[in-house]
Amino acid sequence: MVKTPDELALMRISGKLLASVFEMLDGIDLAGRSTMEVNDLVEDFITVDLAARPASKGQYGFKYVLNCSINHVVCHGVPDARAIIRGGDIINLDITLEKNGFIADSSKTYIVGEIPPATRRLVRVAQEAMWQGIAQVRPGAHLGDIGFAIERHAKKHGYSVVRDYCGHGIGREMHEEPSVLNFGRRGTGMKLREGMVFTIEPMINQGTRKVSTEKDGWTVVTNDRKLSAQFEHTVAVTGDGVEVLTLRSGEKAMAA
Repeated sequence: MVKTPDELALMRISGKLLASVFEMLDGIDLAGRSTMEVNDLVEDFITVDLAARPASKGQYGFKYVLNCSINHVVCHGVPDARAIIRGGDIINLDITLEKNGFIADSSKTYIVGEIPPATRRLVRVAQEAMWQGIAQVRPGAHLGDIGFAIERHAKKHGYSVVRDYCGHGIGREMHEEPSVLNFGRRGTGMKLREGMVFTIEPMINQGTRKVSTEKDGWTVVTNDRKLSAQFEHTVAVTGDGVEVLTLRSGEKAMAA
């Protein structure tokens, strides 16, 4: 659960490489591409350009390198050559990467073309909710502080927080202790210690927080088919606060 300084140094490498995958995607027009095309693009970039391993491929029997969750899909969307990304969509791309034995995990909801103001607002609030959670991370804080901040921000804007899925410890394994809930009460839960590494990944819904899994056994959707947005970073507890290991270049102002 707690990483040594040497282990953290390796996790920084994985996190920086994963951030570069999203920076690559930031420069691409997703409209008109299939989700499988994006999957293959990411796999090629990770394996060839970065000489790393896409950690999701083969995990729990999953065959692909990313989850691609469009509009009312909350998480775990499966790449499909028939699923074309179109202008007006929002799509969460959730990607993992392993280098030197350590895994980083991050996701971003992309806005494709022109979208209604209400949709743009949902995406913005989901991103803000993640940062509200990250801002709570410091030695001596509690896991409940993170969930409380996330849910408070979402509810303040009229949204709900999915409770069925959560953040998690990460390192040599994709999913380690602790579980990092996106709801909670201040001052409750595990106390944070320097060297702990975990993900913060709120899923924010326009309507009900209730979700269901499709027949494929992977794709999770909102029960009311309203939109959902998610953002995720891998973070480390430092001596006096938090380090975002998967921070992308355009986010530095948010992390300040």
